[in-house]
Formats: sequence, structure tokens, C-alpha cells
Amino acid sequence: MKPNPFLAKSVLEYELPPFASISEEDYLPAFYAGMDEQLAEVEKITSQAEVTFENTLVALEASGGILSRVVAVFYNKSSSDTNEAIDKIEAEIAPKLAAHSDKIKLDQRLFARITHLVDSGLDLSSEDAWLLKRYHRDFLHAGAGLSDSQREEIKKINEELSTLQTEFSKKVLSETNDLAVFVDDLKELDGLSENQIKACKAAADARGIKDKYMIGAVNFTGHPLLRSLKNRELRKKVMQASLSKGLRGNDFDTREVLLKMVKLRAKRAEIFGKVSHAQYSLSEQTAGSPENVHAMLRKIAPAALANAKAEGRDLERLAKLDGIEKLESWDWDYYTEKVRAEKYDLDTALMKPYFELESVLFKGVFFSAGKLYGMSFKERPDLVTYHPEARAFEVFNEDGSKIGLYIADFYTRDSKRGGAWMNSLVKQSHLLNQLPVVVNNLNIPKPPEGEVTLLTLDETTTLFHEFGHAIHGLLSNVKYPRFSGTAVQRDFVEFPSQVNEMWILDPQIVDNYARHHQSGERLPQSWIDKLEESSTFNEGHATTSYMAAAILDLAWHSLSSDEVISDVEKFEAEAIESYGLAYDCVPTRYRSSYFSHIFAGGYSAGYYGYIWAEVFDADTGEWFKENGGLTRKNGDHLRGKLMSQGGSIDSLEMFRNFRGRDAVIEPLLKRRGLVSNA
Repeated sequence: MKPNPFLAKSVLEYELPPFASISEEDYLPAFYAGMDEQLAEVEKITSQAEVTFENTLVALEASGGILSRVVAVFYNKSSSDTNEAIDKIEAEIAPKLAAHSDKIKLDQRLFARITHLVDSGLDLSSEDAWLLKRYHRDFLHAGAGLSDSQREEIKKINEELSTLQTEFSKKVLSETNDLAVFVDDLKELDGLSENQIKACKAAADARGIKDKYMIGAVNFTGHPLLRSLKNRELRKKVMQASLSKGLRGNDFDTREVLLKMVKLRAKRAEIFGKVSHAQYSLSEQTAGSPENVHAMLRKIAPAALANAKAEGRDLERLAKLDGIEKLESWDWDYYTEKVRAEKYDLDTALMKPYFELESVLFKGVFFSAGKLYGMSFKERPDLVTYHPEARAFEVFNEDGSKIGLYIADFYTRDSKRGGAWMNSLVKQSHLLNQLPVVVNNLNIPKPPEGEVTLLTLDETTTLFHEFGHAIHGLLSNVKYPRFSGTAVQRDFVEFPSQVNEMWILDPQIVDNYARHHQSGERLPQSWIDKLEESSTFNEGHATTSYMAAAILDLAWHSLSSDEVISDVEKFEAEAIESYGLAYDCVPTRYRSSYFSHIFAGGYSAGYYGYIWAEVFDADTGEWFKENGGLTRKNGDHLRGKLMSQGGSIDSLEMFRNFRGRDAVIEPLLKRRGLVSNA
């Protein structure tokens, strides 16, 4: 029998997991071996009479090597390329991992050692002191300070929640695949470009369905093709399919699962003496409390809805020329493009030939990282990754020293969950002598063999955004894995990714990558000017849609455990209406039944974090304007004060160190067109 590849550190460059040697049969034995190993390491820590920082916290940070390796590889695999065997493993192991985490964080001997260190007034370095403070808070937040009976109840709840979260994720993926819309007649796709039509044909062929065209469902409400499809009935079919995800009463219906999760989270919060899961969760974030979040959101909501309704009146004016008396949600994107063309003489669909994937990646995303941080990238086709479509790139500093590895997995497939995200396969850590290995996953429709991949403006934005997360992981320069890369407070984690979006239209960058894939002609300057002129166009819709989802998240997680919700759809409607955000033409970006961020990810009571982090991001944009824009000097300042720090200091303090003061909201309001630009 071959040795299990997870039981020892990888000997490959950067400790890249040995994917060529990993099989599905390796995962479960490695999970169990990893948990056993770490519990033995914890036992060794707690059995020592003397309590020191090194033999407790440093030892704890160095523990769990096997488990860390298998968790990183498996969960990247399950999100990007799952199958029935992987799903079965995840269903078995999820509650076991939750129980394992609780065994450590609820261990009273370990908690006593950490508390002793806190009370000892040790003279520690800033990162060591923050590690001690964070561990103490982590253990308290997990329940180490509760009674024996309360801790046992917490353990049971956490195990059940982990199972339900996995179940929700798998149901959403199956439902998304099941809701693909198939088209028989090419005429129905009128309005799509030749490349888009070819992509629809290739998607159907990949399903083994010949002589048809497939519009695959996406994870959010709506579909990118709605802006181009002229056939209103087809637009309606696509939108209604999207809005029905998880609500059809079939095997993939998620309502029962999410209601159980909401109740369990509320019950857990009450054990901690909190009135809601939102209060429990937000006590550990930069926002501090639900009240602080609502105070910020209520500054935005009324103006956002007013802007959306004004936009709707503009769209309805053009829709009536086509005989449409009442604008519907499936009409919004289509007529938005018409109004954009009328107001700004701008058709974003015409830009796709200028956003060819390889050019966007090498001459846009990588180029901007070079201009700002001095980073360079070399593709390594010799390195085996977890999927044939996942490409590896070696990353270097300006002086040629190694930074780490970047893996890019761009294309959508039935085995990949929706959306876009970043994972870490290896965390940067001086303690463990590790350089980072990070992954970006996107869901770009794959063109037919031999065709180039052309991106929409939104897909280009997504690539820059996700690469911002990757940069956060790659530039990490911390001692402890607990603080590596994106390990900041959750409502701060979107800040680096949103900052990276600002370079998309920067003159130095856009002129380098936005070239016609056939002629080499640069993206017309008049189009760039119009994009900037129209930067607040349709922001009423975008902000209202996002806000509705953020409010929905907070509403679910503000419930008490004894409140009974029997009708998910009614609860949704009332929550959005109560905030004054109800507008049929602008549905919430995620309905509860496919809101994977909060029911299958780490954003429960935290979806507000995108706009919360955008306050920091917009203010950072002002800082760059004040200090000369995209320069190496500015990049070094951002890298040194923030991007390299990971979670090694408090997020708000880190921002102050970078900006020289706290963030202000005015740049965000201006960017989203919620105040006058005068």
C-alpha cells in the first residue's frame, strides 16, 4: 500500500500538496490521524507543570500539522471539484471536525493555562501579546468559560450545525445544476454575442445534451446574460428559475435546513447570555454590535432605494416603447444597457473583445501587482495541481526572492460551487518556515476548444477582486499561522480585495491589458471616460439588492430560539419591507434558500461586511489620490502597514497605522451616488 501523502510534510516546492499522489481514499484516514495527532499534542501541552508562553501557545500554534494539510486540500477540493464520494466524506467528517475543535477550545486545562498567562503580565512582543489576547478571546467565544453542562450543549449544537451547513451547500449545488435552462432554437438567443452562444452550446455539450444551448444557473439572483437576451419570455424563465432555487419542494429544498440552523444559532447565543446570534457574532468583529451595523446601513438604505426607483422609472420609459407596461426584475439588466447606451453612448457588451482572459491576467492583474508591490509571476506548468484547469504561478519579490505560489482555477463546471473565492493551501508562517500557496476560484463560462476566453466587465472586476484576497495571502509576513494572510476580523476581510478593484481603469493598467484580442487596438479612451462618468449609474439597484440581502441576514440572526418561523418566503418579504427596501423590480441579491454566504459559509450575521469594508476601501481610494496614485512607494506603505500584517494586530488599529486616522463614510457615499458628487 502507498503511504498516505498527508502524514508527512510535502517535499515539493513551497510544500505544494502532492496532488499526483492524493486519492479520495486518503482523506478520511488522514482526517482521523490528524485529529489524533493534535489531541496528543494538546495532551502533552496540558501535562506539563510549568506554564510558559512557549510551551503553551507556541506549541499550540505548531500543533495539528497533518490535520492542517488535509483540511486545506479537502475543502478546496470539495468546493471546486466535488463528486458523490467527496460529498460522502464531507458529510461524515464535518461534525467530527466541529467536535475536534470543541475538544481543544473547551479543554479546561488548556484554558486555565491561557488564563494564567493572561494574568501573569508577561513582557511580550506585540505579535506575541496579540496572540495571547486572541487565543483567550477565541476560547471564551467558543465557550471555555461556561459551565460543564453548557459546554456539552454547545458541543452538540456545533456538531449539528456543521452537518446542516454541509447539507445546505450540497443541496444548493445540486439545485443550481438542476435549474439550468435549455434552449432549442438559436433564434431565442438573439442578442447574445457569437462567443456567448458558443459558450452556451459548449455547456450543453458538456452535459451530453446535443443540439441545445444551456444557460446555467448562477449562485446569485439573476444571470449575466439577462442584460443581452432580447427574448423577454426567456429572460423571465431564467430569472424565475434563479429566484426559485431551494424553494421548489424537491429533494434540494433548503428551507427546513436553514430554519434548523437559525434556531440552533439563536439557542447557542442564548447560552452565552446574548440576545441573538447577531449580537454573539458581532461582538468579535470590528463593528462590535448589530446596533452599529444598523446605524451605518440606515444612512444608506433610503437614498439607495430612492435611486433605484428613479432608475426604474428611466428603464420603464424605454420598456414601454417595446410594449411593456410594467417593468419586471427580468427586464432590469436588459433595459439598463439600453439606458446606459442612451445616456452615455456606452454598451458594455461591446467591451468583451477587449477583456481577453490571458491579457487581463498577465497584463492587468499581475501587471498592477508589479507596479504597486514589485511582485512578478512565472507560470509553472510542471507543477501538478488539483484539477487540469487549475494553473500554478510562482510569485517573486522585486529583488527576485520567493513569495509563494498562486493557483488560478477560472472556469465553471458542474462539480464547482457557484461564485468566486480564495483559499489557502499553505499558510505563510515564520514559526513553521512556510511560504504561502493560495488559490483563486472563479466561475467563467468555458469557451469551445480553441476559442479565446472573453470576459465581461463584471468578470474582469471579479478577477481583480479575488486577486486582492490572493495578494493578502501572498504578502503575509507574520510569525504565527493563526494570523496568516486573510485571518483578520471577518468584516475587514473584504477590504484588500475591494482595494484591488481600483486599478481596473487606472490609466497605467487599463492601457496595458484592455486590448482587442484580434486587432490589438486599445480600449477606446472615450469608452473609459464614459465608464468613469457613469460610475454611479445603476448603483441604486446594486446597493438596494445588496442591502436587502444584508438586512435579510441580520433579520434571521436577530431571532430568538423560541420564535417560530413557518413561512420562509413571508419572513423574507416582511424583513425587507420593514427596512423600507421592498421593490419588486430589485429582488434581494440572495434569497434565504440559496444564501450560501450565511448558511454554508462564514458570513452568518456578517454579510454586511462587504459594505462595511467598502468604507475602508473608498477612504483608501482617497488616500491614493492624495498621494500620487499607483506607485511603488504607496504600494510599499500599504504592504508594510496593512497587507503584510495579516491578523497580527487589531484590524482598526492596522487601518489607522496605514491611513493616519479612522476611516470616514463620505467617500463611500460619494462613490455609490448616495450624496452629491459636487
